[in-house]
Amino acid sequence: MANVYSLDGLLVFGLLFICTCAYFRKVPRLKTWLLSEKRGVWGVFYKAAVIGTRLHAAVAISCIVMAFYVLFIK
Repeated sequence: MANVYSLDGLLVFGLLFICTCAYFRKVPRLKTWLLSEKRGVWGVFYKAAVIGTRLHAAVAISCIVMAFYVLFIK
């Protein structure tokens, strides 16, 4: 179980948040509902979705490395 208050837990949370928002961007109904605002508090979802789609290779490699770390090293 990852603890959100540690550095590795924060990294896991950030990666999962970026991956989830990138998925929301691919679903048309969720894109118009959740990712329509580009500023403010709701803009965080939009910015995470943009990071997830533009840096999809780096995010995917980071997810694989973090999964290996959490499963085998920690």
